Amino acid sequence: MKFVLFCHSLVSDWNHGNVHFLRGVVSELLARDHMVQVFEPAGGWSLRNLMADHGEAPIADFHAAYPRLESRFYTLETLDLERALDGADVVIVHEWNEPALIARIGRHRTGTSGYRLLFHDTHHRAVTAQASVAELDLLAYDGVLAFGEVIRNIYLRRGWARRVWTWHEAADTRVFKPPDDADAALRIGDLVWIGNWGDGERSQELHEFLLEPARKLNLNARVHGVRYPQAALIALQAAGIDYGGWLPNYLAPEVFARFKLTVHVPRRAYRDQLPGIPTIRVFEALACGIPLVCAPWEDCEHLFERGEDYLVAANGVEMQRHLRDLISNPEMARTLAAHGRETILARHTCAHRVDELLNICREIEDGGSASRPGNSAQLSGTPRRLTRARAAALDKRS
Repeated sequence: MKFVLFCHSLVSDWNHGNVHFLRGVVSELLARDHMVQVFEPAGGWSLRNLMADHGEAPIADFHAAYPRLESRFYTLETLDLERALDGADVVIVHEWNEPALIARIGRHRTGTSGYRLLFHDTHHRAVTAQASVAELDLLAYDGVLAFGEVIRNIYLRRGWARRVWTWHEAADTRVFKPPDDADAALRIGDLVWIGNWGDGERSQELHEFLLEPARKLNLNARVHGVRYPQAALIALQAAGIDYGGWLPNYLAPEVFARFKLTVHVPRRAYRDQLPGIPTIRVFEALACGIPLVCAPWEDCEHLFERGEDYLVAANGVEMQRHLRDLISNPEMARTLAAHGRETILARHTCAHRVDELLNICREIEDGGSASRPGNSAQLSGTPRRLTRARAAALDKRS
């Protein structure tokens, strides 16, 4: 099959979390001998900021790390959709695209039945910027891929789409895995956190669940990420935490391998309004086999096993206790990390998500056009888990 994807960026991961999953999905599709073309806007915000901070070297490094992945850069004014979509079987348009492009692709789909058209939502804007999402023209789209059940339900309840599937993010286990040399001596640091400070969505939580525990336990700690204001940098220094700046996402496994544990501190919108949606970092950390302690979040979709795959701290005091226990008890840390990685390999790899995507495409074929009336309960649902045999059969049919 031929897949065409429109995303914000494939090349840059500067404050652009969706690209982690996108790279894994594209790699998996290519490994299964599908054709994939990825389009991203020339001069996109993420790539522009990456180049402003680090020049062109990260682009060359990306191509060295992912030799089979490439983007086609376009401008809205010159994009030839007829050529871009020629021969496409599946077209996926990410929500971080210009509304004009989203609508234009929808109009193109109206004039043809030659491909399946899906909108991909991996952000909290469905609750934090509802007006902007409601204005998107998705009428001609065959459905929406939502990265959590709560997002799926919002689309259905508000009538933004008739078909919505829950399509969680996952780990690219070709990249995110423990080091070949799993010697514990490699873990020279105590605590590492990889994440962006952002716009204050979790500043208080980062102080409570990261900075203060590291300071009070006198941990050898490091933070990687971007968009750290001066006040945040001062707070890191006061807590004795080394600031490592931007880290290419594909190098995260190497960094995880040097530390004894990591933490997950969700943004407030995900904790309070979008329960059940972990960030991509949870999948990636567990895939790398590093012990994980989380600030409070509700795994209402039962993606993981709380207390077995990771620990949860209700407050800063509990976070300190969990961190201290894991550092002082290597066997406990190894057991936790091994269980978390087993869960990823069993249920949450990009291979699993490609299985689900193929299944969704078949459901669309079975149900007809998105514009046809149908039983909404039948057309909208979480994709069934596929066996490897079924996935292979789908690939063969494709």
